[in-house]
Amino acid sequence: MDRRSFLLSTTTLALSQIIIGCETKQAPLNIQLLKNSIPGQVVNQFRKTVESGGNLKFTPIDQIEELFKLLQTWQKPPTNKNQKSLPANLVTLGDYWLQAAINQKLIQPLSTEKIQNLAKLDEKWRQLVKHDQEGKIWGIPYRWGNTVIVYNQEKFEKLGWKPRDWSDLWRSELENRISLLNHPREVIGLVLKKLGKSYNTENINQISSLESELQALNKQVKFYDSTKYLEPLIIGDTWLAVGWSNDIIPMISRYQKFTAVVPQSGTAIWADLWVSPTGVSNDTLAYQWLDFCLQPNTSGQIALLTKSNSPIGNNIAIRDIQKPLQNLLLNNSEIFAKSEFLLPLRPEVTQEYEDLFMKMKKS
Repeated sequence: MDRRSFLLSTTTLALSQIIIGCETKQAPLNIQLLKNSIPGQVVNQFRKTVESGGNLKFTPIDQIEELFKLLQTWQKPPTNKNQKSLPANLVTLGDYWLQAAINQKLIQPLSTEKIQNLAKLDEKWRQLVKHDQEGKIWGIPYRWGNTVIVYNQEKFEKLGWKPRDWSDLWRSELENRISLLNHPREVIGLVLKKLGKSYNTENINQISSLESELQALNKQVKFYDSTKYLEPLIIGDTWLAVGWSNDIIPMISRYQKFTAVVPQSGTAIWADLWVSPTGVSNDTLAYQWLDFCLQPNTSGQIALLTKSNSPIGNNIAIRDIQKPLQNLLLNNSEIFAKSEFLLPLRPEVTQEYEDLFMKMKKS
């Protein structure tokens, strides 16, 4: 369920299966997408806008890891010429995988002049999908979410306060009461954020207070895991957890005693993007789809129906969001400005994060 691992899969929400166009020949638009990340209603609306609407193919894939492997497979010489797999026009990819796909030459830049609604994305999104000095755009975001704090309201009513920011995790009342992700970048990152620094800090060994802060946080933690971190919270073994919004939203929709908050000093962001496999000749139809996803109404519908966030600002009304989810799905521009995507680090820096994380858990 770890969006930021090349080893673990990605959890999505249980929406209806979308889709399938004509199977007898190559469709004019062939999209391989993360299952449940695009509502069937949105696909049907797009079909009505194009002449070949009945011959479009949208194929849901369970995990981002599978989509990444498809990108790799399409760039390999076929082992059997009669069984060559044709690449899709567009594919879902998580932001954390983007740089690896570029480095391995699995994807190609998009023609920005063909995407009229690109101007609706603010600079933070543009910087995410550029990844080079030439200004090329390598992907188009269509939904996103956060690393957030979720907690048991009943326990905190007795304490007389509510968690609002990362610094609350160190409060004495939470000793041995917290579930954390078993993820060096996420855990060390939230401590860096508490210290006023970036999730993507490289010189972590030069931050004198970092190790002591990590040791103090470890005393608060009862459970580390990136897949089952919510289970101790549900059964009452912990009172608070840190995790990904796409995992947490289904839980708080089901259990009224839990609520979630995006930390005020900023957090880590994940995003689902459209990318184009290397060598594919994308015509007008593929760019129509990208533009369609960036229309405010469409983007808002994707966010509401998949219970995620929209990369297009101010296109969702508060009345359209269930009250328990408003803390997570109403975009706060101030918090968003302080939040960050986890960018790839040099291998030696990544190793420093992993070593420090192991040392923290042994303290």
